[in-house]
Amino acid sequence: MTRAADREFMARALRLARNGLATTDPNPTVGCVLVRDGEIVGEGFTAPVGGPHAERAALAAAGDRARGATAYVTLEPCCHQGRTGPCTSALLEAGVARVVCAMRDPNPLVNGVGLSTLAEAGVAVEQGLMASGARELNEGYLARMSRGRPWVRSKIAASIDGRTALASGESQWITGADARRDVHRWRARSSAVMSGIGTVLADDPSLTARPDDDYGEFVAPLRVIVDSALRTPPAARTLSLPGEVVIFTVADATDRRPPLEAAGARIERVGGEPRCDPEHLLARLAELEVNDVWVEAGPTLNGALLEHGLIDELVLYLAPRILGDDARGMFALPPLASLGDSLELAIDDVRRVGADLRVRARPVTVLAPRG
Repeated sequence: MTRAADREFMARALRLARNGLATTDPNPTVGCVLVRDGEIVGEGFTAPVGGPHAERAALAAAGDRARGATAYVTLEPCCHQGRTGPCTSALLEAGVARVVCAMRDPNPLVNGVGLSTLAEAGVAVEQGLMASGARELNEGYLARMSRGRPWVRSKIAASIDGRTALASGESQWITGADARRDVHRWRARSSAVMSGIGTVLADDPSLTARPDDDYGEFVAPLRVIVDSALRTPPAARTLSLPGEVVIFTVADATDRRPPLEAAGARIERVGGEPRCDPEHLLARLAELEVNDVWVEAGPTLNGALLEHGLIDELVLYLAPRILGDDARGMFALPPLASLGDSLELAIDDVRRVGADLRVRARPVTVLAPRG
């Protein structure tokens, strides 16, 4: 097989993997293409939890034609018994001769063992082809497995002069309907949608994902409220909707817990004083198998996450309007002594979404510590 052919079939596997972006949580989304004599004989992508992994779906499609084939897989085949059997065993039983893997799986139960198991059984194994594309598909899963916290995307809707609300708090709607539809598609592919108590009190958001009908199936994201003093009203809209809501707090407030729990919330205490420690909170979300967190919050929570270096990506929707100096900003941060203390961003993507601009950017420096 030529290198160009290898790239072509791995690109096909990556496209297949995208089909599972909103359905495989907490598992990674993986694509697999089986090729024999230059012809695709089977392909598949990871099913929702409990269903077959990409390799098993492709093998089922190929049947006997899998013997002697090359498997192009976007993530290292698993080698442990989970909800389904090991994919390494299935590949070996089918007689696959070669496995081309985009990247290693950092899951401690796998992490190189899947590839070594195949190699020791005589399968030709290659790793690293189009790895950057594979990483982009599973940033959340990889973050949870490698560093013990989810991938955090903070969404902010603002005017072109960086203001998120009027001084009165009015903010609906700064951006247009197309941008709001785009937000719901991002929510649908996230493991959790998180907001702060300030936003809950000001806007009474639903925090649910409501993409267009043509979006397809998705796993409803966990709804997360960061509420250090446990001020969430039991009548908050998000508590009345189907799905799971967890409220993180540092407060004991035993008198406030029963009404919230009766309304459907799960209350969890995390470290921090007087506010929830964002690192503890994210570590707990990782324990709950949350891969990606989509943050829709005000300047206080966004500022805390940014100051702690916990925002992996900013998704900024900028509307062609100006709100002026008295309007609210994006981040509540301590004053900077100089421009050299500022946080720099790397812009990955800029595009029009309706009348608005969507900017995706990553922090590449950290803020100077307070004091």
